[in-house]
Amino acid sequence: MKQLLLLTFVSAWSMLTFGQNRYDIVIDELMADPTPVIGMPSVEWIEIKNTTNAVINLTGWRVADATSQSGAMPNYNLKPDSFLVVCATGSLAQMSTFGPAISVTSFPSLDNDGDVISLKAPNGRTIHAVAYTTAWYQNAVKQDGGWTLEMIDTKNPCGGIDNWKASVDVRGGSPSIKNSVDAANADSKAPQLLRAFANSSTQIVAVFNEPIDSTIAANIANYSLTNSVTITGAMPQAPLFNQVLLNTSTALLPSTIYTLTVSNVPDCKGNSIGAFNKARVGLAQDADSLDVVVNEILFNPKPNGYDFVEVYNKSNKIFDLSKLFIANKNTAGGIANVKKMSEVPFLFFPGDFITITENATWVKNNYTVTNEDWLINIPSMPSFNDDEGNVILLNFQGRVIDALNYKDDWHFKLIDNEEGISLERISYTDATQKAENWHSASFSSGFGTPTAKNSQLINGTAGAGVITALPKTFSPDNDGVDDVLTINYNVSQNGMLANVTIYNASGVAVRNFKRNDLLGNTGKWIWDGLNDKGEKLPIGFYIIATTIFNTQGKKSEYKNTVVLARRLN
Repeated sequence: MKQLLLLTFVSAWSMLTFGQNRYDIVIDELMADPTPVIGMPSVEWIEIKNTTNAVINLTGWRVADATSQSGAMPNYNLKPDSFLVVCATGSLAQMSTFGPAISVTSFPSLDNDGDVISLKAPNGRTIHAVAYTTAWYQNAVKQDGGWTLEMIDTKNPCGGIDNWKASVDVRGGSPSIKNSVDAANADSKAPQLLRAFANSSTQIVAVFNEPIDSTIAANIANYSLTNSVTITGAMPQAPLFNQVLLNTSTALLPSTIYTLTVSNVPDCKGNSIGAFNKARVGLAQDADSLDVVVNEILFNPKPNGYDFVEVYNKSNKIFDLSKLFIANKNTAGGIANVKKMSEVPFLFFPGDFITITENATWVKNNYTVTNEDWLINIPSMPSFNDDEGNVILLNFQGRVIDALNYKDDWHFKLIDNEEGISLERISYTDATQKAENWHSASFSSGFGTPTAKNSQLINGTAGAGVITALPKTFSPDNDGVDDVLTINYNVSQNGMLANVTIYNASGVAVRNFKRNDLLGNTGKWIWDGLNDKGEKLPIGFYIIATTIFNTQGKKSEYKNTVVLARRLN
């Protein structure tokens, strides 16, 4: 009889576990923003689910967010395939009316617009974590509050935004019962290496788009780096396990781009990494003056649209966007509204075009975005007025590295409505604060080129002659092809001045283009095909007459013939 009782006790104990394995229990619903009240109490809470076939005792389990951790959970046996609400002590009475619920002291405050919520076993191991944002609601009305976020398929705990959406329960949530959005939603997508950045000269952080298998991700054989640098250690990072800290055999060199390759690493459902397994990485430096320049700005978007600013890395250095800032000026002329270009480390490589906005989705829906990785969403942007304003770029020390005071009359004069049309920089080498160095984005580009080379970019430089005009045939119709004429000059002496007059084929002056313009050794002027009144000139031959002189009476004259053409309607 005693032997029978012992066997019964052992059998019962085998049914009761403490759930030390990842995803034994998952967070499958959360109320981060309970107001305005729809049908749930005005309190924050999470729901957890036992995904195993065994009873799990919750004694000592805790809930944490990015900055705090709750007290220990009480003695509670969570049955297989069952749900439980976890909330603050003061909320327990209200939440218990919906079904099973427990409370913990110091329940973390859930941020409305996004947070990292994790569930920890008594030994401190992270069993499940969720990094939600308001985008996870996938519903513009419900993300404003009163509705819970629900996991669609609890067998897919790493699915992220693809496996979560707003509750459809009329009460605003489904506490202590199966989720209202419950459905099969298997994960068949391979994980992707999003980016990498260097913590130090001997440490690299690899960032993935979803949690990965931490055991396999800890194998250094799954990583390789160019330039004969060896990976000597790999440590997956809790609580999300979507980052791996890599140690290198030798120090990374400044202004050197390395390529990190990841192989064989699967996500939590066993999908092994596929084609998106490479990322550039290098040591970030602090930006100096004009290392990064303002390259494009949309300051007058369409109704209900959003501004964006594109910056270009014209140096040979690597920068971290989380240490670069965008700002504007206040009414007193001081720098104000300083915003980080990225909330997380994000490397900005030579020759890249990074576009900053507070609504990346709107930008993608309204413009052709050729590189979504270079479209950075930040919580808020400095304000940019529709008629005139300014953009300031700052480095980590707060030093101004570029600045632009723009005006709406810099747009192509024949455009009737400037809404939704960005201003593009024409030349990286010409001064930022030069009206002639800016032009409306072409209609063929969709009136904006965020994350891509500008439609109006000119790389032409002066040839062997002192004065050259390129292209020989230009068509100022804003189609993005030869929209402006570039008049290049190259003089050997300092202190020279220039007068430039443009004549039509009959010899009539149609544009007094430059008067007593002080020259550098080399430079350029831009003509948009308009006369002195800002009116469109007819197609035909035009003569660019340039006189270069100094105050001592030395003078040289040049003539260049060009053809003004336009696209046939």
